[in-house]
Amino acid sequence: MLPPSFQPSLPLAIAFSGGADSTALLVACVRQWPGQVRAIHIHHGLQAAADGFASHCQALCEQLQVPLVLCKVNAKNEAGQSPEDAARKARYTALSEAVHSHPSLLGVKEIAVAQHSDDQVETLLLALSRGAGLPGLASMPSKWMRDGLQWHRPLLGVPGVKLREYLTHAEVTWVEDPTNQDEQFTRNRIRAQLLPALERAFPQFRDTFSRSASHAAEAQEILNEVAVADLSSLMASGGLNIKALQQLSSARQSLVLRHWLKVHHQTTPSTVQMSELLSQIAACTTRGHQLRLKVGRGYALRDGQVLTWSDQV
Repeated sequence: MLPPSFQPSLPLAIAFSGGADSTALLVACVRQWPGQVRAIHIHHGLQAAADGFASHCQALCEQLQVPLVLCKVNAKNEAGQSPEDAARKARYTALSEAVHSHPSLLGVKEIAVAQHSDDQVETLLLALSRGAGLPGLASMPSKWMRDGLQWHRPLLGVPGVKLREYLTHAEVTWVEDPTNQDEQFTRNRIRAQLLPALERAFPQFRDTFSRSASHAAEAQEILNEVAVADLSSLMASGGLNIKALQQLSSARQSLVLRHWLKVHHQTTPSTVQMSELLSQIAACTTRGHQLRLKVGRGYALRDGQVLTWSDQV
């Protein structure tokens, strides 16, 4: 089930929720590298069943002779933040902190998570429904760096049903998260309503959608290289040189501005904000033209011939 290309350094940590996907990943890795696998379970504290999930994970890890680290997090969403996004951010932060600090995880430098091909399709469809650009259409990478750790998604080529078949054959049980059936969440509606229709109409949709996501990821990688090169030529004291920025096409201005805001200021502008920012930059033809515009979670400002950004109101 694990792809031949998945050759992590050992010991390896698995993000283990107790659900079918992460259970299949854990079992497959234990069989591939006995004695070299560690598990991390994140207790989100968002539902009554969470304690039962943790107990199940402990019991299975004892059976598999896998060291387990339990982490409790506060995954409640803030105003304007989706519950899914809050839980995801809390989960990844807790996983990183556990690897960097827990004695049972000493020597771990890589983490595997269990998203599979259905998850990848759902992510792509979510991106399309929101009018996302290439970063969104690229969906989930199979490998990436975060917090000094190498992360993997080795199951992106495997349908969810195959993971359940694998566990049934191995006679290993898993837990079902009741929130996965709640169709108030867009991802659950996609899973329950769209995926079966796609299966009937386009049986190979997982492979073809995955190829489209890969093409988008390759294109975005090239654009990132262009943005890095442009940014190096635009940097001025405290920000970007406005006159040099104006020499670029509107599309390249948008590209380098998004890269600058994301990398240097950890914020992302909306489409409307970016359109207005480009318009304001084009209007900076006199010394007296002022610029103070809400962009992302802060403000883009003009300071002489330099475009700056501040998170201060």
